[in-house]
Amino acid sequence: MKAMLLDKIAPIDTAPLRWAAEVPAPTPGPGEVRVKVRCCAVCRTDLHVVEGDLPPVKSPVIPGHQIVGVVDELGAGCRRLSLGARVGVAWLRHTCGVCRFCASGRENLCERSQYTGYHADGGYAEYAVAPEDFAYELGDETLTDAEIAPLLCAGIIGHRALKRCGLRPGGRLGLFGFGSSAHLVLQIARHRGHEVYVVSRGERHRRLAMQAGAAWCGADAGEMPERLDAAIVFAPSGAVVPTALSALDSGGTAVLAGIHMTAIPSLDYQTHLFRERDVHPVTANTRQDGCEFLAEAAAAGIRPRTVSYPLSEANHALQDLKAGRVEGTAVLVVGA
Repeated sequence: MKAMLLDKIAPIDTAPLRWAAEVPAPTPGPGEVRVKVRCCAVCRTDLHVVEGDLPPVKSPVIPGHQIVGVVDELGAGCRRLSLGARVGVAWLRHTCGVCRFCASGRENLCERSQYTGYHADGGYAEYAVAPEDFAYELGDETLTDAEIAPLLCAGIIGHRALKRCGLRPGGRLGLFGFGSSAHLVLQIARHRGHEVYVVSRGERHRRLAMQAGAAWCGADAGEMPERLDAAIVFAPSGAVVPTALSALDSGGTAVLAGIHMTAIPSLDYQTHLFRERDVHPVTANTRQDGCEFLAEAAAAGIRPRTVSYPLSEANHALQDLKAGRVEGTAVLVVGA
């Protein structure tokens, strides 16, 4: 099969992903399915894997964890999915199922969790293997493959971040950084009746946010016309955290949604935390999060903005992501 391989971590500007035309296609083991990949959305987490912000655990590795395709082979013991089923494969691919976190509905905190495109090969390829229990059956035929792919991480993580906000009805939400996940959260938040305020340095991102229904967009949070009930920091910069906390009203919550973030500067207790301002990080997601979000996205008519690239242009797509040139989500189309 054809695939994009990461042999060694390096800056994305050096185009470290290697096009390989003769990689052996994977075979599903017991309880696994093989997916013929149609497309795979590009995520900032892929960039963290490529550039080594996340410590390497498999080399070489095929990145990619927002996979849409069809089941073309079943491993022994598979019962839920059938051949030809349209499925999605996301970041979380394995948990132990027995630890105190798994037993209490918090499998995202399982210390033996494993992830697609990181511990095991992902979707920057023509075929991928995933545990049947961690594949989502995709029944929403109103979205194209490319449109549904961003829901599988950007959407699911955004959903968990929104859940961690604890927003009351009509609450004001701030989004700091406006990439793939934020543009989906904005649509869900608007559907729920929240006012959304967006802080982004990118003019094209601010324009997209306004088109999606933001109440206000700007490059400087200090110009925001209202205090926030909650804020989600999507930007992977710790320097944004004090800014987000300063924008909160009393009793507000700042949620940190990234899997990686640069160092957070010192916080002033009186300015940033006093009056019961909370900080809630997000760690991955549960499968329940995924099911909840996919159902709500279908009910709300969420339509991601996507930009398509052929699989062989994965380096280019990640370069554009890092440089802020992607409006919405970059999606690698397999076979293009």
